[in-house]
Amino acid sequence: MVLRALIMNIGGVETTPPIPPLIRVRCDTRPQPPWLAWRTTVRPQHALFCALFALFTVAPAAAYEEIAVKDGGAVSGHVKFAGTPPVLEPLAVNKNRDVCGDRKTSEALVIGADNGVRGAVILIEGVTKGKKPTGEVLLDNHKCVFVSHVTATTVGAKARVKNSDGILHNTHGFLAKVTVFNLALPNRDQMIDITRRLTKPGVMRVLCDAHPHMFAWMIVHDSPYVAVTDEHGAFKIDGVPPGAYKVTMWHEGFRPKGVDKDGRPTYDEPRLITKDVTIAPNGAATIEFELR
Repeated sequence: MVLRALIMNIGGVETTPPIPPLIRVRCDTRPQPPWLAWRTTVRPQHALFCALFALFTVAPAAAYEEIAVKDGGAVSGHVKFAGTPPVLEPLAVNKNRDVCGDRKTSEALVIGADNGVRGAVILIEGVTKGKKPTGEVLLDNHKCVFVSHVTATTVGAKARVKNSDGILHNTHGFLAKVTVFNLALPNRDQMIDITRRLTKPGVMRVLCDAHPHMFAWMIVHDSPYVAVTDEHGAFKIDGVPPGAYKVTMWHEGFRPKGVDKDGRPTYDEPRLITKDVTIAPNGAATIEFELR
């Protein structure tokens, strides 16, 4: 009854009609990684029901625990492009051209030697206990592009944004449609720590509100077992506790779909490929992923 009342009346405003008794609403409430959640399809008129049902019935995920990993192994491999890649149009610059130039190369798909794909993210799922996060993420507004275009970090790991240009940048990070940080950086070499703002795992879209051609991605994982492929499409994740896991490759999507209301280029949905892997004590596993 409480759930039904919430569906019918939120803030005193009726939001959806009662669900007829003969209609079955199927809600998949199994926990899913944030980069897989977009796959779940729910009929629009039942979306609120499912969201509230999940809120009342699904227990929160356990927090990651740092431990000394005994007999840890490693996962390595490549992400490569198969077939003929699309030709991506340059990004038109409409502001501060004296500093930024007239055009910037799109980084939605970057292919290097041997068809290696730069900027794909590899995530090992389901590791609840393991190594301590190391290093930090620095998202730099440099020559009017975000460097790096794709970054990956862990909830609670150190992360900062920086302005290396002598012009105003406004770095705006979204998790779905929710603002995670919205930071004006008017000064050269200005830096702001965003570590405490990264409280949830997921795929974060980053824009510069001052320059519509600028966009980037920051993936926040629930453990340190995440990596971004280099210019050869290669990755390696070490210190993995022995066991069986699912490994997901995420790529932002690269088929041009037009522009949004602000003139930013849009591309198709992110690509996801998941494979199974077993890590033996002190073992090494290799996984190869292919984009098309």
